[in-house]
Amino acid sequence: MCASRSLVRTRPELADFLRSRRERLSPEMLGLPRGNRRRTPGLRREEVAALAGVGVTWYTWLEQGRDIGVSTGFLDSLARVLRLDAAERRHLYLLVHQRPPTESKRTWCTMPSLAQRLLDDLPHRPAYVLNLRWDVLAWNTAADRVFGFSAQPLERRNLLWMLFVDDATRRLFDAWEQQAPRLVSSFRQDYASAPEDSDIEQLVQELEDVAPEFKTWWRQQDIHGPCLGRRSLCIPDIGTLDFEHMTLTLDEDRHLRLVYYAACESPPGAGAFEDWLRAPPIMQG
Repeated sequence: MCASRSLVRTRPELADFLRSRRERLSPEMLGLPRGNRRRTPGLRREEVAALAGVGVTWYTWLEQGRDIGVSTGFLDSLARVLRLDAAERRHLYLLVHQRPPTESKRTWCTMPSLAQRLLDDLPHRPAYVLNLRWDVLAWNTAADRVFGFSAQPLERRNLLWMLFVDDATRRLFDAWEQQAPRLVSSFRQDYASAPEDSDIEQLVQELEDVAPEFKTWWRQQDIHGPCLGRRSLCIPDIGTLDFEHMTLTLDEDRHLRLVYYAACESPPGAGAFEDWLRAPPIMQG
């Protein structure tokens, strides 16, 4: 991967950044002799180049923002040599490649402290928080009324599992046979970005064992286009309602997302849905 001509825009900042990181390191920190003729503080360019495994001329060109190809492997090596922390490594990638580094993601089950307060501030808008594995970590009262998260066993409080195994959730998604494959496609993107997460792999294997439709759609490898932000849900005592929905990044480092639903105004619409939320649920049995 190379950044070639795009370095023109970030050339001055890249040069200043690399030079500042060289100058803050002493040779002794990296096991190098100091020598008697060192005129500038920190490491020399030739020392950084040798430790990173490239020629000094090539490294000099990088600091100067020349039109050269720069691999991700080299950037990671350079980050180690310069002892960059995670934020500095990300900044280096942005300067050279104009994108952050690709990270192996993992499943987190911890919530930001204000997340539940944010959910509760949306009394008439179903909202919940998912992690990378689609475990439902938190929700508000409206989301619980619609999706029934609190009725699920803790170990099965997972949106994808509910979609295929829980009968009530299958009935909730109107035209389930059309919506479910698209949700599988969306989940596949998270699965692909977490290849080392055994928890996600276990979920897929369990779903293949118990849900024939999931196994079929998963192995078809279908990739659908971007979600259009609309979903039809069959609400008890009302019927099918169209909802707009949006996914917001809640915590980028932990890959936590807030999913927000709002009933569309078309009949029976948002008013009927809010009335349904206010009414006490009808107990079954």
